[in-house]
Amino acid sequence: MPAPLRSIGQVLNVLKVEFPDVSISKIRFLESEGLLSPERAPSGYRRYSDSDVARLRYILRAQRDNYLPLRVIREHLDMMDRGETPPSTEAPVPTAAEAQPEVPVARPLSQIRKRQMHLSRRELMQASGITEAGLIELERHLLVQPRRGGLHYGREALTLCVVARKLALYGMDVRHLRAIKQSAEREAGLVEQAIQPSLRRGDASETAAEVTQLVIHAHAALMHTLLER
Repeated sequence: MPAPLRSIGQVLNVLKVEFPDVSISKIRFLESEGLLSPERAPSGYRRYSDSDVARLRYILRAQRDNYLPLRVIREHLDMMDRGETPPSTEAPVPTAAEAQPEVPVARPLSQIRKRQMHLSRRELMQASGITEAGLIELERHLLVQPRRGGLHYGREALTLCVVARKLALYGMDVRHLRAIKQSAEREAGLVEQAIQPSLRRGDASETAAEVTQLVIHAHAALMHTLLER
């Protein structure tokens, strides 16, 4: 007996367990991009099979965990449709797995430096999925900048490009990111003020890392508290 087909609302409820941010508009967008083709009932409503749900999970994981652009995901899905095994999403882009935004844990600055990235402009666009025009706009407003020497981009640039691309789906553009930057500048000023005694003692590096993590934790908690209201 074939497995029952699901409505888009039922699929959303299934996926939200693993992907809390997924929405009906997101699923429809992926369909409009040709990444999946659910059946249509005589009434015209979409009906999703188990294989459609598995396909959606693959797409969402590739975006969330590896920051693969839709072009690359489409290539992987085409290979799967032909019965071929797509490249592993764990290793081919060494920067993507490390770029997953997460609630940071305070750790020595020396450990943070060991994990720094050095991406070329082309690698940055491939890993984040941002367009050339989008990157130029972020650079014009000094939201994304190359590291010293102007040849490579770091982890923060990659994260900002990914966030900018995803926020654009919700109507948030560079103007909104500038407001976020202004808030971050104020918080950075608080950190600089707090580490002044350590600067005088000559041991500011570890103190700066710890205070920064605490400020980030406080910011995240306050954001959640405000939005819950």
